[in-house]
Amino acid sequence: MHFLDQAKIFVRSGAGGPGAVSFRREKYIEYGGPDGGNGGKGGDIIFEAVAGLNTLIDFRYTQHFRAPRGQGGSGSNRTGAGGDDMVIKVPVGTQVLADDEERTLLADLTRVGERIVFLRGGDGGRGNASYKTSTNRAPRQHGTGWPSDEAWVWLRLKLLADAGLVGLPNAGKSTFINAVTNAQAKVGAYAFTTTRPQLGVVRHHQREFVVADIPGLIEGAADGAGIGDRFLGHIERCRVLLHLIDANDKDVAESYRIVRDELAAYGGGLDEKPVVVALNKIDTLDDELIAALSAELEEASGGPVIPLSGVSGVGVDWVLDRLLEAIPAAGRPVEDDGEEDEVQWSPV
Repeated sequence: MHFLDQAKIFVRSGAGGPGAVSFRREKYIEYGGPDGGNGGKGGDIIFEAVAGLNTLIDFRYTQHFRAPRGQGGSGSNRTGAGGDDMVIKVPVGTQVLADDEERTLLADLTRVGERIVFLRGGDGGRGNASYKTSTNRAPRQHGTGWPSDEAWVWLRLKLLADAGLVGLPNAGKSTFINAVTNAQAKVGAYAFTTTRPQLGVVRHHQREFVVADIPGLIEGAADGAGIGDRFLGHIERCRVLLHLIDANDKDVAESYRIVRDELAAYGGGLDEKPVVVALNKIDTLDDELIAALSAELEEASGGPVIPLSGVSGVGVDWVLDRLLEAIPAAGRPVEDDGEEDEVQWSPV
């Protein structure tokens, strides 16, 4: 399935149905008079966050959503049928933005099952029976129904994860997430192997939490260099960041600074989040060089540095322990019943 994290769609609620103009005059019935029913209400546009979706790719092929209008009223005081609501299913973490220069935030769906009535359908028009008074016994006026609402909006997906992986290209982020989760991120000896965010679930010490891997950052990413900083939005909601630095870089302190500068330039509070710093790929170095590079990196970061090798597994448990300390509420107990939970997938 292709990954798409933003899409532009058109939505329109249903208009209300018109009221009816009708009169009754039947044999053996003492009183006749108006009996036109009201029109039905138009359908609402509803956004619903569902489990099992992690992309907006469906909205590339279906971009127009129109709720049906309400049916007109009829004689015998019969109200017209209301139009069905149009429920648009989106991944958890989807934001609905206005189609303006500022991309004003209109809605944010962060929980499974959360529903938001985005556009309300029009109310049905009144039938002529409702206009009857003591002085107007045979009204012929009726309501035409309230009009629909419509809008162009942007959908933007920000994946929900507890920990986010950041670093330069080839820092070993994909190797790490493959080592600690069931994710199958692409690994290669070239820059920008990862071209879209990856999610994986870590199970550690009878706890579990979600890790997000995003494409690597280079200097000038905030200005569009490389893949840019577009995917940084997927870790805005992370509680902690794992910053991986390749031990084979010429200057590990400079590698750390480049990524930190790009996080600060992006904004969103990313540079203020708790960070676990790890010196990766130490399986290619001796102990003396590892100690020297760790000390250099500690001086640059102002905090402890964990020597790590995603390939050999050295330091992996140490890193996971540090991540769990930073996200205690996220690590919920794992019930191991020998069977994997079946995740229900719901298409749009």
